Amino acid sequence: MLDIDEYPRILLKISGEILSNSNDIHNIETINLISREVIGLARLGLKICIVVGGGNIYRGKNAAQKLNIDSASSDYIGMLATVINALVLQESLSKGVECRVLSAIPMRSVCEPYVRKRALRHIEKDRILIFAGGTGNPFFTTDTAAVLRAVEMNCSILFKGTMVDGVYDSDPNSNTDVKKYKNVSYDSVLSKHLKIMDSSAISLARDNNLPIIVFNIGKPNALLSFFDTEKKQNTSFTIINNKGDFNE
Repeated sequence: MLDIDEYPRILLKISGEILSNSNDIHNIETINLISREVIGLARLGLKICIVVGGGNIYRGKNAAQKLNIDSASSDYIGMLATVINALVLQESLSKGVECRVLSAIPMRSVCEPYVRKRALRHIEKDRILIFAGGTGNPFFTTDTAAVLRAVEMNCSILFKGTMVDGVYDSDPNSNTDVKKYKNVSYDSVLSKHLKIMDSSAISLARDNNLPIIVFNIGKPNALLSFFDTEKKQNTSFTIINNKGDFNE
Protein backbone atom coordinates (compact mmCIF):
# COMPACT_ATOMS: atom_id res chain seq x y z
CA MET A 1 0.00 0.00 0.00
CA LEU A 2 1.46 3.32 -1.10
CA ASP A 3 0.95 6.70 0.55
CA ILE A 4 -0.54 9.35 -1.74
CA ASP A 5 1.36 12.04 0.15
CA GLU A 6 4.64 10.27 -0.66
CA TYR A 7 3.71 9.49 -4.26
CA PRO A 8 1.34 12.32 -5.31
CA ARG A 9 2.29 12.28 -8.99
CA ILE A 10 2.72 9.04 -10.92
CA LEU A 11 3.43 7.92 -14.46
CA LEU A 12 1.73 4.83 -15.83
CA LYS A 13 3.42 3.07 -18.75
CA ILE A 14 0.96 0.86 -20.62
CA SER A 15 2.16 -1.82 -22.99
CA GLY A 16 0.49 -1.64 -26.38
CA GLU A 17 0.01 -5.40 -26.42
CA ILE A 18 -2.17 -5.29 -23.31
CA LEU A 19 -4.72 -3.18 -25.23
CA SER A 20 -5.44 -5.95 -27.75
CA ASN A 21 -6.60 -9.54 -27.82
CA SER A 22 -6.41 -12.38 -30.34
CA ASN A 23 -9.32 -10.95 -32.36
CA ASP A 24 -9.00 -7.18 -32.16
CA ILE A 25 -6.27 -4.54 -32.19
CA HIS A 26 -8.20 -2.75 -29.46
CA ASN A 27 -9.90 -4.76 -26.72
CA ILE A 28 -12.51 -2.36 -25.41
CA GLU A 29 -13.02 -4.33 -22.18
CA THR A 30 -9.35 -4.00 -21.21
CA ILE A 31 -9.23 -0.35 -22.25
CA ASN A 32 -12.30 0.46 -20.16
CA LEU A 33 -10.90 -1.53 -17.22
CA ILE A 34 -7.69 0.53 -17.29
CA SER A 35 -9.67 3.75 -17.67
CA ARG A 36 -11.85 2.97 -14.65
CA GLU A 37 -8.76 2.42 -12.52
CA VAL A 38 -7.05 5.59 -13.72
CA ILE A 39 -10.24 7.58 -13.05
CA GLY A 40 -10.41 6.01 -9.60
CA LEU A 41 -6.85 7.09 -8.83
CA ALA A 42 -7.58 10.61 -10.07
CA ARG A 43 -10.56 10.81 -7.72
CA LEU A 44 -8.29 9.83 -4.84
CA GLY A 45 -6.27 12.95 -5.59
CA LEU A 46 -3.33 11.58 -7.59
CA LYS A 47 -1.94 13.48 -10.55
CA ILE A 48 -1.47 11.01 -13.39
CA CYS A 49 0.64 10.88 -16.52
CA ILE A 50 0.45 8.04 -19.04
CA VAL A 51 2.76 6.77 -21.77
CA VAL A 52 1.32 4.12 -24.07
CA GLY A 53 3.16 1.78 -26.42
CA GLY A 54 2.13 0.80 -29.94
CA GLY A 55 2.99 -2.89 -30.15
CA ASN A 56 -0.60 -3.99 -30.70
CA ILE A 57 -0.56 -2.09 -34.01
CA TYR A 58 3.06 -2.08 -35.17
CA ARG A 59 6.30 -3.50 -33.81
CA GLY A 60 9.26 -1.65 -35.29
CA LYS A 61 12.00 -4.27 -35.26
CA ASN A 62 9.88 -7.09 -36.65
CA ALA A 63 8.26 -4.88 -39.27
CA ALA A 64 11.58 -3.41 -40.38
CA GLN A 65 12.82 -6.90 -41.28
CA LYS A 66 9.59 -8.02 -42.94
CA LEU A 67 9.09 -4.84 -44.95
CA ASN A 68 12.80 -4.37 -45.66
CA ILE A 69 12.85 -0.76 -44.48
CA ASP A 70 15.49 0.96 -42.40
CA SER A 71 15.24 1.02 -38.63
CA ALA A 72 14.73 4.78 -38.30
CA SER A 73 11.73 4.79 -40.65
CA SER A 74 10.29 1.78 -38.87
CA ASP A 75 10.62 3.52 -35.51
CA TYR A 76 8.79 6.59 -36.81
CA ILE A 77 5.93 4.38 -37.97
CA GLY A 78 5.84 2.84 -34.50
CA MET A 79 5.59 6.30 -32.95
CA LEU A 80 2.49 6.98 -35.06
CA ALA A 81 0.96 3.78 -33.67
CA THR A 82 1.34 5.15 -30.14
CA VAL A 83 -0.66 8.23 -31.14
CA ILE A 84 -3.53 5.99 -32.27
CA ASN A 85 -3.52 4.18 -28.92
CA ALA A 86 -3.30 7.44 -27.01
CA LEU A 87 -6.36 8.83 -28.80
CA VAL A 88 -8.33 5.64 -28.14
CA LEU A 89 -7.40 5.78 -24.47
CA GLN A 90 -8.30 9.47 -24.30
CA GLU A 91 -11.81 8.76 -25.60
CA SER A 92 -12.29 6.13 -22.91
CA LEU A 93 -10.94 8.34 -20.11
CA SER A 94 -12.89 11.41 -21.21
CA LYS A 95 -16.08 9.80 -19.96
CA GLY A 96 -14.93 10.45 -16.39
CA VAL A 97 -12.07 12.97 -16.28
CA GLU A 98 -10.37 15.70 -18.26
CA CYS A 99 -7.35 14.50 -20.19
CA ARG A 100 -5.03 15.66 -22.95
CA VAL A 101 -2.90 13.84 -25.50
CA LEU A 102 0.49 15.45 -26.11
CA SER A 103 2.62 14.06 -28.93
CA ALA A 104 6.38 14.37 -29.36
CA ILE A 105 5.65 14.32 -33.10
CA PRO A 106 3.47 17.38 -33.83
CA MET A 107 0.00 16.37 -35.06
CA ARG A 108 -1.98 19.51 -34.33
CA SER A 109 -5.19 18.29 -36.00
CA VAL A 110 -5.66 15.51 -33.45
CA CYS A 111 -3.63 16.40 -30.34
CA GLU A 112 -1.31 18.94 -28.75
CA PRO A 113 2.44 19.00 -29.41
CA TYR A 114 4.53 18.11 -26.38
CA VAL A 115 5.81 21.23 -24.60
CA ARG A 116 7.06 20.60 -21.07
CA LYS A 117 5.78 23.79 -19.44
CA ARG A 118 2.38 23.40 -21.10
CA ALA A 119 2.21 19.82 -19.82
CA LEU A 120 3.03 20.95 -16.30
CA ARG A 121 0.22 23.52 -16.45
CA HIS A 122 -2.21 20.77 -17.46
CA ILE A 123 -1.11 18.73 -14.43
CA GLU A 124 -1.68 21.71 -12.14
CA LYS A 125 -5.25 21.84 -13.46
CA ASP A 126 -5.71 18.14 -12.53
CA ARG A 127 -5.84 16.94 -16.13
CA ILE A 128 -4.59 13.47 -16.95
CA LEU A 129 -1.83 13.56 -19.54
CA ILE A 130 -1.26 10.92 -22.19
CA PHE A 131 2.13 11.25 -23.87
CA ALA A 132 2.35 9.86 -27.40
CA GLY A 133 5.00 9.70 -30.10
CA GLY A 134 7.68 8.21 -27.87
CA THR A 135 10.61 10.58 -27.42
CA GLY A 136 10.10 11.89 -30.95
CA ASN A 137 13.36 10.24 -32.00
CA PRO A 138 14.14 6.85 -33.55
CA PHE A 139 16.15 4.19 -31.68
CA PHE A 140 14.45 4.95 -28.34
CA THR A 141 11.69 2.75 -26.95
CA THR A 142 8.48 3.89 -25.30
CA ASP A 143 9.94 2.59 -22.02
CA THR A 144 12.69 5.18 -22.34
CA ALA A 145 10.05 7.77 -23.25
CA ALA A 146 8.10 6.82 -20.12
CA VAL A 147 11.08 7.32 -17.81
CA LEU A 148 12.00 10.57 -19.57
CA ARG A 149 8.48 11.99 -19.21
CA ALA A 150 8.29 10.83 -15.59
CA VAL A 151 11.47 12.74 -14.79
CA GLU A 152 10.36 15.82 -16.74
CA MET A 153 6.95 15.85 -15.03
CA ASN A 154 8.50 15.40 -11.56
CA CYS A 155 6.72 12.08 -11.01
CA SER A 156 7.69 10.23 -7.85
CA ILE A 157 7.18 6.69 -9.21
CA LEU A 158 6.63 4.85 -12.50
CA PHE A 159 4.17 1.97 -12.88
CA LYS A 160 4.88 -0.35 -15.81
CA GLY A 161 1.66 -2.17 -16.68
CA THR A 162 2.31 -5.33 -18.68
CA MET A 163 0.95 -8.83 -19.21
CA VAL A 164 3.27 -10.30 -16.54
CA ASP A 165 3.14 -9.72 -12.79
CA GLY A 166 6.75 -8.70 -12.22
CA VAL A 167 10.39 -9.24 -13.14
CA TYR A 168 11.70 -12.80 -13.58
CA ASP A 169 15.19 -14.17 -14.15
CA SER A 170 13.98 -15.53 -17.52
CA ASP A 171 10.85 -15.44 -19.65
CA PRO A 172 7.99 -16.99 -17.59
CA ASN A 173 6.00 -17.63 -20.78
CA SER A 174 8.63 -19.98 -22.20
CA ASN A 175 10.36 -21.29 -19.07
CA THR A 176 8.64 -22.96 -16.12
CA ASP A 177 11.74 -22.97 -13.93
CA VAL A 178 11.90 -19.26 -13.20
CA LYS A 179 12.52 -17.09 -10.18
CA LYS A 180 10.60 -13.91 -9.61
CA TYR A 181 12.12 -10.84 -7.98
CA LYS A 182 10.15 -9.03 -5.30
CA ASN A 183 12.78 -6.28 -5.33
CA VAL A 184 15.59 -5.86 -7.87
CA SER A 185 18.16 -3.11 -8.25
CA TYR A 186 18.71 -1.09 -11.41
CA ASP A 187 22.25 -2.43 -11.67
CA SER A 188 21.05 -6.03 -11.47
CA VAL A 189 18.51 -5.45 -14.24
CA LEU A 190 21.38 -4.20 -16.40
CA SER A 191 24.07 -6.73 -15.41
CA LYS A 192 21.73 -9.75 -15.57
CA HIS A 193 20.20 -8.56 -18.86
CA LEU A 194 16.66 -8.82 -17.51
CA LYS A 195 14.39 -7.94 -20.42
CA ILE A 196 11.66 -6.05 -18.61
CA MET A 197 12.86 -2.66 -19.94
CA ASP A 198 15.66 -1.54 -22.22
CA SER A 199 18.99 -0.43 -20.76
CA SER A 200 18.50 3.25 -21.62
CA ALA A 201 15.28 3.38 -19.62
CA ILE A 202 16.78 1.60 -16.61
CA SER A 203 19.91 3.77 -16.65
CA LEU A 204 17.86 6.97 -16.80
CA ALA A 205 15.64 5.78 -13.94
CA ARG A 206 18.71 4.87 -11.86
CA ASP A 207 20.38 8.23 -12.49
CA ASN A 208 17.23 10.03 -11.32
CA ASN A 209 16.37 7.60 -8.50
CA LEU A 210 12.94 6.90 -10.02
CA PRO A 211 11.41 3.69 -8.59
CA ILE A 212 9.61 1.40 -11.03
CA ILE A 213 6.81 -1.02 -10.18
CA VAL A 214 6.20 -3.80 -12.71
CA PHE A 215 2.77 -5.45 -12.48
CA ASN A 216 0.02 -7.11 -14.53
CA ILE A 217 -2.40 -4.34 -15.44
CA GLY A 218 -4.92 -6.72 -16.99
CA LYS A 219 -6.43 -7.74 -13.62
CA PRO A 220 -9.26 -5.72 -12.00
CA ASN A 221 -8.05 -3.30 -9.30
CA ALA A 222 -4.41 -4.23 -9.98
CA LEU A 223 -3.43 -0.55 -10.18
CA LEU A 224 -6.04 0.97 -7.88
CA SER A 225 -5.20 -1.40 -5.03
CA PHE A 226 -1.74 0.16 -4.65
CA PHE A 227 -3.41 3.25 -3.17
CA ASP A 228 -6.98 2.30 -2.21
CA THR A 229 -7.29 0.03 0.84
CA GLU A 230 -10.92 -0.74 0.02
CA LYS A 231 -9.93 -2.58 -3.16
CA LYS A 232 -9.39 -6.18 -2.10
CA GLN A 233 -6.75 -7.20 -4.59
CA ASN A 234 -3.49 -8.88 -3.62
CA THR A 235 -1.53 -7.45 -6.53
CA SER A 236 1.71 -9.27 -7.35
CA PHE A 237 4.51 -7.01 -8.51
CA THR A 238 8.24 -6.24 -8.57
CA ILE A 239 9.91 -3.02 -7.44
CA ILE A 240 13.00 -1.81 -9.30
CA ASN A 241 15.03 0.68 -7.25
CA ASN A 242 18.43 1.18 -5.59
CA LYS A 243 17.88 -1.48 -2.95
CA GLY A 244 19.18 -5.06 -3.04
CA ASP A 245 17.69 -8.07 -4.82
CA PHE A 246 15.03 -10.18 -3.12
CA ASN A 247 13.29 -13.17 -4.68
CA GLU A 248 9.77 -14.16 -3.73
